Amino acid sequence: MRRAIALTAVLGALLIVPSASALPPPASCHGCWNPKPTTQPWQWQLQGKIDLSVSAPVYDIDMDVAGANVKAIHDQNDRAICYVDVGSWEPYRSDAGKFPKRLLGRHFQGFPNERWLDIRALHVLKPILAKRFDTCAAKGFDGVEADNVDGYANRTGFPLSGKDQLRFDTWIANAVRKRGMAIGLKNDLDQVQKLLPYFDFAVNEQCFQYRECKVLEHFIDHGKPVYGAEYELPLSKFCSKSVAMGFSTIRKRYSLRAYRKTCS
Repeated sequence: MRRAIALTAVLGALLIVPSASALPPPASCHGCWNPKPTTQPWQWQLQGKIDLSVSAPVYDIDMDVAGANVKAIHDQNDRAICYVDVGSWEPYRSDAGKFPKRLLGRHFQGFPNERWLDIRALHVLKPILAKRFDTCAAKGFDGVEADNVDGYANRTGFPLSGKDQLRFDTWIANAVRKRGMAIGLKNDLDQVQKLLPYFDFAVNEQCFQYRECKVLEHFIDHGKPVYGAEYELPLSKFCSKSVAMGFSTIRKRYSLRAYRKTCS
């Protein structure tokens, strides 16, 4: 009986996890925003009324904001990035009920209401996430920040592998590009070199605090920007390094409201 149960579990896993050894080629993105490295300060605001008085060539804002915010950003000749959580479940999203309970894993550290997703079940997640990307495109966003794409390196409650993550992340990148938007890699530093051809910019948190910024120079070397945020370090501890590396790094509060401090 135990052998039968084990075999069933193995077969079930095989159905969920197709081979990740052969990744698809990066999708082309004709006419898309093609961001370049910059040391100008960006803006990252995911909560509160969007403050358009902030001087920034790039605003990264939540997918659920009104499309009028995107138009207003464009009217200022600035770019708008659409924040989309792809790797964890958020109960307050309008489509939260579409995620099967079996795909909800451990609670997300620091966000007790959120739970990691079983990204191996990509066939289930594809239509849900595709609709989110469609929403970003319909509102006129220039790019997408796909968050929580490093579940394999965290305690998710699922036995996720690096290959599972690569398969998921490359699908995300191609799906966004096919909708006419640039795509940003959020963290996942251990797989930067493999994912670099698929992503157009990087969004990073606290690489200076944790001394992890070196690997992100691969983006700069390939003409792609790095947008960074530090929460705890004072400007004096990262600004000169950020500018020297060609990064755009700001200091934010964890709440990610309009508040920021910049290096210039």
